[in-house]
Amino acid sequence: MKIAFVTDTFYPSTNGLATRLSESIRSLTRQGHEIIVIAPDQAVSDFEGAKVYGISSFRFCLCLNFPLSLPGSPLGKRLRKFKPDIVHIVNPGLLGTAAFWLTRRYPLVASYHTHIPKLADFYKVPWLKPMVWSYLRLLHNKAELNLCTSRSMMKHLTQQYLRNVQIWERGVNIELFHPRRRNEEMRHLLSEGETDKRVLLYVGRLTAEKQIERLRSALIASKKFRLAIVGDGPHKPQLENYFAGTGTVFTGLLHGIKLAQAFASSDIFVLPSVNETVGLVLLEAMASGLPVVAPSSELSREQVVHGNTGFLYDPDIRKGLMEALLPLLDEALLQRAGEQAREFARIQSWEGPSKQLLEWYKMIVKEQ
Repeated sequence: MKIAFVTDTFYPSTNGLATRLSESIRSLTRQGHEIIVIAPDQAVSDFEGAKVYGISSFRFCLCLNFPLSLPGSPLGKRLRKFKPDIVHIVNPGLLGTAAFWLTRRYPLVASYHTHIPKLADFYKVPWLKPMVWSYLRLLHNKAELNLCTSRSMMKHLTQQYLRNVQIWERGVNIELFHPRRRNEEMRHLLSEGETDKRVLLYVGRLTAEKQIERLRSALIASKKFRLAIVGDGPHKPQLENYFAGTGTVFTGLLHGIKLAQAFASSDIFVLPSVNETVGLVLLEAMASGLPVVAPSSELSREQVVHGNTGFLYDPDIRKGLMEALLPLLDEALLQRAGEQAREFARIQSWEGPSKQLLEWYKMIVKEQ
C-alpha cells in the first residue's frame, strides 16, 4: 500500500505526536508498505525507509521549537507524483489544513491530537471556541475516518458533530523504556549528586499551558525531593527564573537511550498539567518502572490507577500535589507502585496501534 502522511510535526521534533507517528511508520515500512512524509523542512530526507519531503519552513516567535510551513504548490505536486492509496493528515496545522483541500481525489484519514478549544480556555479567550469548533468540523468531516487518542477526546469530538471518530490506541516502546536503563551517572546528573532523595521527573515541552510551575510547591514544602525537567520550549527562561534556588535541574532535550536512562534513573514521574491530550509520556514513565503523580483529569484517569500505578490529585486543592507525593516516600510502596506501573505499560506495545491503523487503511481503500 502507498501511504502519504502530511504533518506539521515530525522527527526530529520531540513530543507525543511525533513519537506516535514515528513508531507507526517504523511498523508500516517493516511490513513493506511504501510511505512518504510531507512535513516542514528539518533537514531530514529519510526516516526508517520512508521518504521525507520537507516543505520550506520558518520559525514563529510564539513557537520557536516548531518549524511552520506555508501551504503551496510543492505539497500538491508531491502527492500527485506519489499517487497514494491513502492520505493521513496528522494534527492539521498550516500544512495539514491545506492538505484537506488538496487531497479530495484520495481516500483520507485525519487524526486529532492537540485539543485547541481547551487551550482557548487556558489562554482566556473562550470566545474563540465556537469559531474553532466550526472550523475543525469543516476540515475533519472531509475525512472518511477521524482518529483521536482517548475515550474522553472521542466524547468531545462526537459531541461537536465530528463524524466517523475512532480511538487510535496508545503504545510505548517497552524495550527502550525499561527499568534496566537505570544509570547511576544519569541519576547523579538529575539530582546534582543528591541521589538519596526522591527524584521527581518531568518530561515534555516547556510551554505555559503545561503548568510546570505547580511542581515548585513540592520542593518548597519538603527537602526530601529533587526535580529534573527534561525538554525545551519557549517558556524555559521563565521556568529557570521561577525555580531558581530550588535545585531543579534542566537537562534540555534528551533522546533515545539518554531519555530512557532519565526515566529509569528517577523515582516518580510528575505531570502538572490538566491540558494534556496525548499522554504517551505517562506510558513511557510507567514502562520505565515509575509510578505517576498527576492531576485527576479525563486523560490521566484513563491511564493511572489511583493507589496502584500512581496517585491522582485535585489540581484545585493547594496541597493536593504534596499529599499525592508523600505516600511515595515509603520505599516499599514506591517499589510496588513502580512494578505495577511497569506491568500496566508492558502490554501496550506499539504493535497493537500499528496493526489497528493498517486495518483502518485497508478498510477505507476497499470501500472506495
